[in-house]
Amino acid sequence: MSDVVLLDGGMGQELVHRAGDRPTPLWSTQVMRDRPGLVGEVHGDFTRAGATVATTNTYAIHRDRLVSAGIEDQFEGLHAMALREVAGCGAARIAGAIGPLGASYRPDLHPEDGAKAQALFAEVAALLAPSCDLLICETVVSIAQARDVLAAARTTGKPVWMAFSVDDADGTRLRSGEALAEAMAAAPGDAVLVNCSAPEAIPAALDILAGAGLPYGAYANGFEVITEKFLGPEPTVDALKMRRDFTPEAYAAHVLGWVDHGATIVGGCCEVSPAHIEEIARRLRDAGHTIV
Repeated sequence: MSDVVLLDGGMGQELVHRAGDRPTPLWSTQVMRDRPGLVGEVHGDFTRAGATVATTNTYAIHRDRLVSAGIEDQFEGLHAMALREVAGCGAARIAGAIGPLGASYRPDLHPEDGAKAQALFAEVAALLAPSCDLLICETVVSIAQARDVLAAARTTGKPVWMAFSVDDADGTRLRSGEALAEAMAAAPGDAVLVNCSAPEAIPAALDILAGAGLPYGAYANGFEVITEKFLGPEPTVDALKMRRDFTPEAYAAHVLGWVDHGATIVGGCCEVSPAHIEEIARRLRDAGHTIV
């Protein structure tokens, strides 16, 4: 049996569901602004469910997104708010989340100027690092994004976990079409993961991650399909639907299969709730694993 790090679940979608408000392009950032304290409540629920890592609600706090909403002047304040919300949740470790520039799943929106991209990522990393145990670069969908975000995160001296998002039909390739193996070689980080991808795509990705000689794992999403509407300008999450078969029991079965494969870092992404994490924790303990 093995020691397994249990990440939390999908903060953004959990916030949207609890708030009941119509989603906006600012997604979880908007909910945090409108409903102070709700993020902290979700962090606490994930920790009580068994998660040992709390991921900050900073995935979507980038200047480009705030500019379009007319609130770029709140850039530093929103990061500070997210860090206050995660403080005291009881998790063993805090992971500072750095999401993609532009939008999720859109490698074409990543700046061609690598120095510009690195400066934007580094600004976020510098705000997060003093209050976090590690930085987690999420939904990395191209080699250029991987190189730039890793270079920026490395400037902090904190451990950096790289989480790649793969093609839902081919877990060996990023959403850009580039090979996952090449991206991992270009930007390995201190741990390598796959996130925000269909659970069925994960095993093929794990076969590749296992060859890196690093801690590896996965945390999938529960969307039916990434729609064309969501890939348009200023997308909102109401363009996506949760799978009807995405029960805590069904998702936990996927996760335990990844652990059997050798994954030692698991959890959930979009549509993974505290109930899903609780079921994963129960099954890990029942199988004799130690959650660390």
